[in-house]
Parts: sequence; structure tokens; C-alpha cells
Amino acid sequence: MSGEKNREIARAWLAAWNARDLDRLLALYSEDAVHTSPKLRVKRPETKGEVRGKRALRDWWQDSFDRLPGLRYEEIALTSDDSRVFMEYVRRAPGDADMVVAEVLEVQQGKIVASRVYHG
Repeated sequence: MSGEKNREIARAWLAAWNARDLDRLLALYSEDAVHTSPKLRVKRPETKGEVRGKRALRDWWQDSFDRLPGLRYEEIALTSDDSRVFMEYVRRAPGDADMVVAEVLEVQQGKIVASRVYHG
């Protein structure tokens, strides 16, 4: 898969988040995808910051949609090669300060197999 195709996946990811379309978001992921996030570590310490599989992703992200109805992501930059996309975006949520976030999506055969979030 080319870097451009992976940037398209990243843009589809951002669009699905901003549309609050959980099914469209999950369709971008492989069945056994792994997601790592510092927010998981804080909000669900039993996960040690990681969830595995679409069912766990659905549960985690549905909670985000429910808690943060105005959450939006604004693209800053996308850098990619044939297996990864580095995304930099601004997280905007009403009542919270804007936060710059970096996220790496690992892509195999057109599906995200792993995502890792980085922020302060």
C-alpha cells in the first residue's frame, strides 16, 4: 500500500470521528486491532492503556462519543509511508483546552492493525 493510500485512510479516520460515525470508524480497523492511549491508562487503568479488537474499540470510543458530544479533530499534518501514517491533529472539545495530539496508525492490507496516541 502506498503512502498516499495510507493518508486517505487517515483522512477517512478523521472524517468518521468528526461525523461521529462509529461503524465507519471501525470499518477502517482489522478485527484484532490494538489501540494504545494515555487516556485509556487514566480512565480505565485495568487496560494498562491498551484495548484489543473491534468490540473493545467500540466500547471505548462509544464512551468518548457519549462523554464528549462536541469532540472534533482538526488535521494539522499527515506523514506516511507504505505501512504507517503519522497524524498530527488538534483535539477540540467544548469546555476543554485545545490539545495537539500525535497518533500513529499502522496499516496492513488496507486496514489499521494498530493505533498509538501521544499527547501531554
